Amino acid sequence: MKSCDRSAPRDWVDNAVRLIDADTQRSADTHLLRYPLPEEWNVQLYLKDESTHITGSLKHRLARSLFLYAICNGWVTEGTTVVEASSGSTAVSEAYFAKMLGLDFVAVMPASTSPRKIALIEAQGGRCHFVRRPPDMYTEAARLAAECGGHYMDQFTHAERATDWRGNNNIAESIFQQMRLETHAVPEWIVVGAGTGGTSATIGRYIRYRRHATKLAVVDPENSAFYGGYETADAGYETGMPSRIEGIGRPRVEPSFVGQVVDRMIEVPDAASLAAMRYASRVLGRRVGGSTGTNLWGVFHLVAEMLARGRTGSVVTLICDGGDRYADSYFDDDWVAAQGMELDEHTAVLEEFHASGIWRG
Repeated sequence: MKSCDRSAPRDWVDNAVRLIDADTQRSADTHLLRYPLPEEWNVQLYLKDESTHITGSLKHRLARSLFLYAICNGWVTEGTTVVEASSGSTAVSEAYFAKMLGLDFVAVMPASTSPRKIALIEAQGGRCHFVRRPPDMYTEAARLAAECGGHYMDQFTHAERATDWRGNNNIAESIFQQMRLETHAVPEWIVVGAGTGGTSATIGRYIRYRRHATKLAVVDPENSAFYGGYETADAGYETGMPSRIEGIGRPRVEPSFVGQVVDRMIEVPDAASLAAMRYASRVLGRRVGGSTGTNLWGVFHLVAEMLARGRTGSVVTLICDGGDRYADSYFDDDWVAAQGMELDEHTAVLEEFHASGIWRG
């Protein structure tokens, strides 16, 4: 009789899961805020504020799920170097969890990444590794992980499967629980962007699993491949171009994007995203990021459609991160002008919508 035993002591794994669960217990769920729309419309808009996570963005949820998935699959254990292809909020959040577990973390990113984002990753104990061409991030991250015997986390492949979409306090379950006592408890629409595709996949699956009538809309910025891939039903669709709206938009349709659970996609000009970001920041009395502006541009379009059809109800979207990270870019008039973006036309659309409910975007 032959026997092959690869089992190893699970003390480290048990403690790592405990540490992540303890961190979750210390963190209250994110707030669901009301955005002020005219009362006579009888349409309520709610913003789930993901900026209040300890690492400051929606990606905190993804990083937590990715680490649990990798640990419980046996891919990450004591001493494993974790590598990720990310220049943004995912890298910040993954660096946080790696530091908590005593693991080395390397973020592979374009050399053009802003010093502010690099500083956020390094502040969480991560190390940054640069490539000249953004499309090279994937292969370089895999190469580095193989070279050091580490693990390539690969958010773009694993985002849709790392989160338990049936519940377990995922973002979809949280939204519906928090909406339970509202006037229109089941939203007409939930609106999100797509970076990996994991959030839209989780929400879309949960809606169907719980048999809610809610529809899911995904907004997509300029240059991103998700809209084109959805429109043509081509999972291999590529633009080869980077998005200027950090956190969402990709040059290719990522493996974690599940278009079959999306009811509608809306393409949003980058200037419209920034105009909506700035407008909402004034309304809310606090700065929100560019991807939140993309969300809101799509939301206002859908609310105007509801009003035109005489429908009442609720709509939910996300504050993906805070705007302070973008003081030197999206909130800087010189930076916006250098990008060739003009915001006044889009701001006028927003002003007319808030005054009349009419959408001319």
